[in-house]
Amino acid sequence: MIRNLNIFLLFVSVVMLAGVYVLKFSIEGTASERTALAAQIEDQEGQLSLLKADWAVLNQPGHIDPIIKRHQEELAIGPVQQEQFGAFTALPMRPAKPDTAAMDALFAAISEGIDPIDAILEMEGIE
Repeated sequence: MIRNLNIFLLFVSVVMLAGVYVLKFSIEGTASERTALAAQIEDQEGQLSLLKADWAVLNQPGHIDPIIKRHQEELAIGPVQQEQFGAFTALPMRPAKPDTAAMDALFAAISEGIDPIDAILEMEGIE
């Protein structure tokens, strides 16, 4: 009986040892993936910083002005004029005052229990 128990415990120890080694190698693989991803992120952040610096240089007025002057005639561009933004006279007027008599009639009909939507549907012949 003790011999069988010893064999069983030896077998369980070997299986658990194999499980520990599999877990160890799995964790090492995950750690190496994490390190590779961190290096990739750092590389991409460096590239993004370089692109932002290039954009800042290319977006300066001193860099853009000669290009604009060179292509001004072909593109038919010029300085912005005040008339391009519109005028106050072009703004629409405020809406007229609401019809208070119609609103009072609507509220009176609702308080009497008449549903205005049903009345509209009956007039249209929809029901």
